[in-house]
Amino acid sequence: MTNKTSNPVETPKKHTVVIVGGGAAGISIAASIHKRDKTIDLAIIEPADTHHYQPGWTMVGGGVFRPEVTAKPMPDVMPAFVSWYQKAVTAVNHNINQVVLDDDSCIEYQALVLAPGLELNWEGIEGLEAALGSNGVTSNYREGMASYTWEMVQNLRKGRALFSQPPMPIKCAGAPQKAMYLSADYWLKHDVLNNLDIQFHNAGGVLFGVPAYVPALEEYIKKYGIDVNFQSTLVAVDGPARTAMFRTADGEGNSQEREIGFDMLHAVPPQRAPQFIRESDLANEAGWLNLEDDTLQHKTVPNIFGLGDVSGTGNAKTAAAVRKQVPVVAENLIASLRNEPLRAAYLGYGSCPLTVENGKIVLAEFGYGGVLQPSFPKWINDGTKATRAAWFLKAKQLPPLYWHGMLKGHEWLASPAARSTGD
Repeated sequence: MTNKTSNPVETPKKHTVVIVGGGAAGISIAASIHKRDKTIDLAIIEPADTHHYQPGWTMVGGGVFRPEVTAKPMPDVMPAFVSWYQKAVTAVNHNINQVVLDDDSCIEYQALVLAPGLELNWEGIEGLEAALGSNGVTSNYREGMASYTWEMVQNLRKGRALFSQPPMPIKCAGAPQKAMYLSADYWLKHDVLNNLDIQFHNAGGVLFGVPAYVPALEEYIKKYGIDVNFQSTLVAVDGPARTAMFRTADGEGNSQEREIGFDMLHAVPPQRAPQFIRESDLANEAGWLNLEDDTLQHKTVPNIFGLGDVSGTGNAKTAAAVRKQVPVVAENLIASLRNEPLRAAYLGYGSCPLTVENGKIVLAEFGYGGVLQPSFPKWINDGTKATRAAWFLKAKQLPPLYWHGMLKGHEWLASPAARSTGD
């Protein structure tokens, strides 16, 4: 049970399935459950007024998308067949099948789906939040900030551009690099690249977690003349002074801090599960939702399922992962309600379209353990190479497929694997 409890005055409202979160995962799972069984009473708890297509923010920062194409009013995407509670969840009292809302009211459920996303811990980097939006400090991870990224990219003609990546896990692990490659490509095409010192500061020890895609990325690192710094974590930003502090570590665990001046800084904050998850007994040791890797059922509370960025499973946190997780959760949740075996399995699929230049993408598709899981035809995803077809997919096809397909319960290239139930 979580730390917070509630003693509501009125009788809690009840629904068969309650979904926490109205982002990509929450809306999509509601649509997929409803498609399979229209008699199930569904509720979504989501406080936001706006639904964001977050994969588009990198493209806004590279001057490819207009900001307005990445957002819609939440009422426009919220399914008509759900009860929508525009509140935030503060606790889950799973021993009595209730969620507690920020007005201290409660909602009862028979089955619960947790898809609240993750939390961007801006405070985890000293001075960063106050510095955003001025003095060259930006982040495509911040709502509305990608336009400032694009402004900075166009205006920078000389000096130093820093790009940071925090410790894993983060959502869309390739996004910090995507911002860097798109920026460098613009500077190359406008003949100012030679006037710029581009540095990539990665808290991790490798360029990308799946080795098969590293050679293609290294070609672009060399092409753009990027100085790559591993085990280098952004810890503080002084916007007015235009300086960033990085903590670097060597192979023996020794660390030191160094200050670097900049003309542009694209910073990415550390990330964590929402407080009501990470401080509860629903979390694993790392603070993420404690789910079975294959069924996406909670490991200790069988009437709870989860998906999306909050998950403690070992997959990449991407919208493409959600696309594959949705039918698994939908089928297994319904089976659970009917006291049937859970037959659908998620194999850890994630996809990261690495925008290495304006017009080409390395389409990384992989599952648990970095096993390659190509799902697109070879003319789109040619192994581990950058292709124009993959760019066309991301820039032209994926946005409408997201708005009009995935959020509507259409499970394109997303059939779950079969799980052995032993019966």
